[in-house]
Amino acid sequence: MHEHDVLCFGETMAMFVAEQAGDLASVGQFGKRIAGADSNVAIGLARLGFKVRWLSRVGDDSLGRFVLESLRREGLDCSGVEVDASYPTGFQLKARCDDGSDPAVEYFRRGSAASRLSPALLSPACLQARHLHATGIPLALSDSCRALSHALVDAMRVAGRSISFDPNLRPSLWPDQNSMVRETNALAAKADWVLPGLEEGRLLTGQHTPADIAAFYLDQGVELVVIKLGDAGAYFRSAKGEGQVAPVPVSRVVDTVGAGDAFAVGVLSALLEGRAVPAAVARGNWCGSRAVQSRGDMEGLPLRHELEAYDLRRSA
Repeated sequence: MHEHDVLCFGETMAMFVAEQAGDLASVGQFGKRIAGADSNVAIGLARLGFKVRWLSRVGDDSLGRFVLESLRREGLDCSGVEVDASYPTGFQLKARCDDGSDPAVEYFRRGSAASRLSPALLSPACLQARHLHATGIPLALSDSCRALSHALVDAMRVAGRSISFDPNLRPSLWPDQNSMVRETNALAAKADWVLPGLEEGRLLTGQHTPADIAAFYLDQGVELVVIKLGDAGAYFRSAKGEGQVAPVPVSRVVDTVGAGDAFAVGVLSALLEGRAVPAAVARGNWCGSRAVQSRGDMEGLPLRHELEAYDLRRSA
């Protein structure tokens, strides 16, 4: 019996979201939230009833307390989070866009407490989860974060746990593109399930089509590749076959930030429940469609009863 269903790790930042559209310099009012691709997935899985352990670091400051309180309210086990008295909690400013375009975001995370994550945080309790979800963001934060990413993945592989990986590329955090590609692919090759976006896959593999991008990772031992295709849905490929799943139509796109994380929540939750891959990808598309219709990075992530209603409609 596993103590947790899923282990997630990375940096959660405080986020100040503009309450008026326009240049951030002219905005006078902001709402306070949390942000982080890794914790978005953790929160999404917790909302669906999974027991999720969160591994991270925050500063010993008001923003760190806010982050921890927010994560605990979402049901995450934060006993693996360290509070650092020497380094601050990172934060970001996010613009408001009312036309569905990607909002401007300014980051203040250099030298944050989370950037000092290291393998020293790895404990036997971490390995009690039956699944590990990783992204490429910690790889880019610091050498010690990168070392933790590999240490966790290697330990979970030895323990026989399943591992998923979303590249979640952040080019601005890397010194150069070659480093980003090399380091991201090195971790992806250790995962069971890899979930890149189409443009990410093209950049990382040098291949153009979804089938060839998937083949690149399958040839390295990955079991399943699911590629996000935006308004074309999603493509999947494994040794058992391939396919494309149509998107869920939406009447209006409000905010695209967090859609990929919501997609990962849908796919991973279904796979962890033993659902077939096409059904898992369809759930991912549905979760992503909810995300783009909600303002905020994780506000659109569904609760369990909403997912069950969707499953009933889909099977009707």
